[in-house]
Amino acid sequence: MTVLHRRSSRARRSGAALVLLLVACGGGGADAGPTTTGDDAAASTSSSGGEATTGTGTGEDETGDSSGAEPLPPANLLLMESVIFYDGYAETVREPVPEGIIRHRNSLVATRLGDEELDLIQSNLQMQVLIGAMCDNYDRIGSVLLALAPKGAETYDPAAVPRLELARFITPFMNKNKEPDTVPYEWDIDGVAAILTDPELRAQHDLWIELEVFGVPYAANTEVVGCAGRNDVFRGWLALYTDGSDEPAGWQRLQPLAVEEAFNNYQEGASDSVGLTRKTIEITLDEDAVDAQLVLITSNHGANAGGEEYIRRDHFVYLDGELALQYKPGRESCEPFRMYNTQGNGIYGTSPMTDEEWQSFSNWCPGDVIDTRVIPWGPVDAGTHEFVIDVPDAQFVGGQGDFPFSLYLQAR
Repeated sequence: MTVLHRRSSRARRSGAALVLLLVACGGGGADAGPTTTGDDAAASTSSSGGEATTGTGTGEDETGDSSGAEPLPPANLLLMESVIFYDGYAETVREPVPEGIIRHRNSLVATRLGDEELDLIQSNLQMQVLIGAMCDNYDRIGSVLLALAPKGAETYDPAAVPRLELARFITPFMNKNKEPDTVPYEWDIDGVAAILTDPELRAQHDLWIELEVFGVPYAANTEVVGCAGRNDVFRGWLALYTDGSDEPAGWQRLQPLAVEEAFNNYQEGASDSVGLTRKTIEITLDEDAVDAQLVLITSNHGANAGGEEYIRRDHFVYLDGELALQYKPGRESCEPFRMYNTQGNGIYGTSPMTDEEWQSFSNWCPGDVIDTRVIPWGPVDAGTHEFVIDVPDAQFVGGQGDFPFSLYLQAR
């Protein structure tokens, strides 16, 4: 197995599993608790969107599947290691970052994928994030994104380039002085492998992986021993595992459509009209597609009394007026993630709850991933099409809360 350490020496190291790679970095372990994937996890935050970006390759040559080349060995890529995140509301800090990392703001860091890394990507692709406790003891939202930036630039403006949200997660309530002080998240992202191995995309853009974790230290400053006066909130690792065990996804065309857009019924522009939790996106295809899929991420937030965070709502997705997906967020139970919630909180309480109790209020679990939903579309004619997401029962009491919305299209 090839293990590529992204930083400094780029030396190859031996290793076995993605989780074990992170163990070697001092972050979590194989016995630290369950890793989780979203129900439909396959790939998947500021609404730059950008122009549609189109590639023309399946990436099969890079995996050795169809070129006649020797198959590549499995590979682990450690892209970020113990990167520190700071108060998301504060001025961007000037603290150093690991080599190869840039800090866009306190809550967002990025690293460029070089040819050496991209040439190792194969048809099966898994991603793991590890989040470590520092001085934020509340549950916060985090994401992994892919930015398509200008070739050769040493940095870029996230609001000015096409971006995709690949994955989303929620941190647990963590006290940095208690174990476990890290929480792992894992996703299968085979659809992203088709993007990373597309030769035309690689020729047109530099590909940057972003890790975003928004946190604030204000409660921990007084509630957690050792956090007085500090503004560091979390630390993060990000790694990929890849091998050729799956059939190549074969997606050749990509359109970023929305990334972390506001979606609610009280802000102008956050929905089709104030008073409706309904958002319409026009999708234009320049040529027929023999197959297409949409990759969607939403999560329900609003922690005020009667807030949307605590009420499960039916979500409806329509493609050209036809119902394509209906879902209601939330897990059967959040008990599997109780172990990571080492700070006392009002979500978990002091004793286990029944499945029925969890299902009565929780849209997501602190310490769990948010589902990435893949919507098969099938053959699609060239022209303009309509995507609609509608949550008709949403109320947003007191004009609070949001359903951050990300969407992109893949086609062939």
